[in-house]
Amino acid sequence: MAINLMDPAGLVEVDLYRQVATATGTKLIFVAGQVAWDADGAIVGEGDLAAQVEQCYLNVAAALAAAGASFGDVVKLTVYAVDLAPEKMPLFAEGIARAARKLGVTPAAPLTGIGVAALAEPGLLVEVEATAVID
Repeated sequence: MAINLMDPAGLVEVDLYRQVATATGTKLIFVAGQVAWDADGAIVGEGDLAAQVEQCYLNVAAALAAAGASFGDVVKLTVYAVDLAPEKMPLFAEGIARAARKLGVTPAAPLTGIGVAALAEPGLLVEVEATAVID
């Protein structure tokens, strides 16, 4: 399986992700939106966006591993954030960096960030879903 992440000429380069992914493989994996719940369903990092982003990415990694994949196989991420605003981006980036260090990866798949009014439970600040391709 091969995944090629790129920033084509004419499109802005973004530190957190690449603009385009191409993938060849035989198995698609769709990970449902993961929120900052621990294995018991308790919110991790109540009120702390960076901590919640970190937990979301760790949960995505666990889901990918269960399907035989990793962040290296991800071709698209979608992030839903409560009251998304430019001033929150450093906290978002911090959460990704913390998860990346724990996982030993550099998530760089194309990412779409969507601001929402609320998520499934009060106190949840972010939700991350992923699509991956493996052989």
